[in-house]
Amino acid sequence: MNLNDRALLVQLSISQWTARKFDKRVTRDVASSHGTTIDVGRYNKVLLPMNDLLDRVHKKSTHIRTKFYDNTLPWGLDGTMMLPTSNYLNFMTEFRKEKNEWYSLVSDFRNEYPQLVLDAKRLLIGLYDANDYPSPDDIGNKFNLDVAIFPVPSSDFRVSIASEELSRIQQDVERRVADAQSKAMIEVWQRIYDKVKHMAEKLADPKSIFRDSMVENIREQCDLLSRLNFMDDPNLETLRQEVETTLLKHPDALRNDPDLRRDTAAEAKAIMDKMSVFMGGK
Repeated sequence: MNLNDRALLVQLSISQWTARKFDKRVTRDVASSHGTTIDVGRYNKVLLPMNDLLDRVHKKSTHIRTKFYDNTLPWGLDGTMMLPTSNYLNFMTEFRKEKNEWYSLVSDFRNEYPQLVLDAKRLLIGLYDANDYPSPDDIGNKFNLDVAIFPVPSSDFRVSIASEELSRIQQDVERRVADAQSKAMIEVWQRIYDKVKHMAEKLADPKSIFRDSMVENIREQCDLLSRLNFMDDPNLETLRQEVETTLLKHPDALRNDPDLRRDTAAEAKAIMDKMSVFMGGK
């Protein structure tokens, strides 16, 4: 199997203004008033107190980052993830939507930024320092969101390098790709295993309270798994289908029917045991 045909490498880049600043003067004043040194603590100012416009941008960034990692698999390099081509269209369609919403929130913040700075001056009083704030013309440059896409490395090199060294490079690339591929598939198995394990443990205890999201999370993971299974692992697909047909009961039915709850817990445990065979006896 040629991984280049089945996956891409992706990097998510998010930059945003935090509106927080380390204040050396206040840190020294606090240390002095308590008879200690500045090494014991730092005073970080919130530059725009009592506003939620920037907070909305930050929360959206967290949401986008979470979805990015949910839809991709580890590659082995910091910040670089693997995106199965079977999940490319779904991922990019959703990402473009989220990106537009993110920039809309940034625009809302930029429009109110001059007033927010004036409000900060009134609220911070002696802590206010105009030098802490970018100009209204520059504040937009503090925000950027994008996804970069690259091909999976290939061992097909056509460069002028001594044959012995070229062979070493090719073997190294092949080894790294195979290792990343193996770790990515382990991650796919782990994600559904963890969801099933959570359900098995919750339902096995008659007194344990669970949210509707327990079932919904499994449903979403099963849907996503069909696109993350870039190796077309038949065992993974078989167990994914078994999870769908066996465990996706209505949450209220599981709460109100002790027998159904007990039986579903046993079914979840049985599926976990099957999965563990393909996960190195986890």
